[in-house]
Amino acid sequence: MAKDLFYGIIGRSSCMQELFKLIAMLAEDDLSTVLIQGESGTGKELVAKAIHKHSPRKDNNFVPVNCAAIPEDLLESELFGYTKGAFTGATGAKIGRIEYANNGSLFLDEIGDMKPVLQAKLLRVLQEREFEPVGGLKPIPVNVRVIAATHRNLEKLVNEGKFREDLYYRLSVVPVPIPPLRERRDDIPILIEHFIKNYAQIRKKSVLGFDLAAMQTLTNLMWRGNVRELENLVQHMTILHCGSNVSHSDLPEKYRNGSNDLAQQIVPGQDTNSAESDTPEPEQLQLFAAPPQMVPEENWPEEGIDFNALVNDFETQLIVQALKMTEGNKKEAARILNLKRTTLLEKIKKKELKTEP
Repeated sequence: MAKDLFYGIIGRSSCMQELFKLIAMLAEDDLSTVLIQGESGTGKELVAKAIHKHSPRKDNNFVPVNCAAIPEDLLESELFGYTKGAFTGATGAKIGRIEYANNGSLFLDEIGDMKPVLQAKLLRVLQEREFEPVGGLKPIPVNVRVIAATHRNLEKLVNEGKFREDLYYRLSVVPVPIPPLRERRDDIPILIEHFIKNYAQIRKKSVLGFDLAAMQTLTNLMWRGNVRELENLVQHMTILHCGSNVSHSDLPEKYRNGSNDLAQQIVPGQDTNSAESDTPEPEQLQLFAAPPQMVPEENWPEEGIDFNALVNDFETQLIVQALKMTEGNKKEAARILNLKRTTLLEKIKKKELKTEP
């Protein structure tokens, strides 16, 4: 399994590598409930599936339920099932998703939207390992691992009396926070590459890549929609610019003009006094950052400047940084620089660059 790929989850950054380790540990203990916490679009269901597929329950059902998408009056029967005649129209018995997930995993997405009545019934499933269908009188034993997820602050909901405290502590035995995309910006290039390859397989067409200016812009965005938004953008570009490289001017206006403004906006729930601003800029961003001001804006020399030499120096700097970031991997460095590998090799030879990591 590739280091930056874990059951469909893409991530080379240190925070994602730590997440992969946590998932592996959680999968081994397949009895404890798990609470996945993350903003919309961060891939909570992917994490839940990874926990299931890496666990002893992998050969049994993984059953997802979106608690926010199913109407309140239907969610109970969807979860617990019902007996014949339980209500008008119940002409036969129906198995619920809890029972369908027996010996497997039940993924309750957006658990924060579940109403208190159902929270109490779910608590019984966790405590007693049994449930009763709607209209049923006899408890049915069940062996299911519950994996819950939410983008909401459950502790705050508990304090507001909107979520049961006892259920919260039952669910959050092992909390799993997923970092938002803005905290793992060095993963953006490999995510883009993954989506390009994915759409090439699905649609039999793709863009060739994103140039440096476009990549710089994308790495500076806040990405409120996280990985899902990034994937949607790649799909958008695939439709409009199939077979070509995506330049900065090709990006939708909100991405072209939003990098500076979005970077200054405060995300709801984010602590503006956190140490995040003190975190060193990842190496990926250093590579795609704006070029250094090699010539002062004022007091240019009367004889002019050596334009070709300055351009050559900056090109050399980009190549050196790309090789450093990829630990000397020329193929990977060429991909990041949007160059053909042969072109990069020619430039390295011409500049007589050392390529050892």
